[in-house]
Amino acid sequence: MAMYIRVKRNKTTYFIQCDPTETILQMKEKLSNLIDQPANDQQLVLMPAGDVLEDSKSLADQKVENDAVVALTLRKDDNEFEDVNIVKPDDEF
Repeated sequence: MAMYIRVKRNKTTYFIQCDPTETILQMKEKLSNLIDQPANDQQLVLMPAGDVLEDSKSLADQKVENDAVVALTLRKDDNEFEDVNIVKPDDEF
């Protein structure tokens, strides 16, 4: 059963079609085609809980459901991941 996940970073939202049985790594590989960042430099965080999603687990294993919002963070030069930075609907511009 296909579902869509909203992946957000800063003010950008990517809609990724996936299957509940796909792993997080497979989802990151789809993203890497869109954002030109390798999968191992991406970190996905389930919102609003703030749980970091594990590459080896499936979307279903980690309770990621259709229309879920996932924040994308990228690895910085110091090998740490940047902080989650997504615009919420009630934020002021």
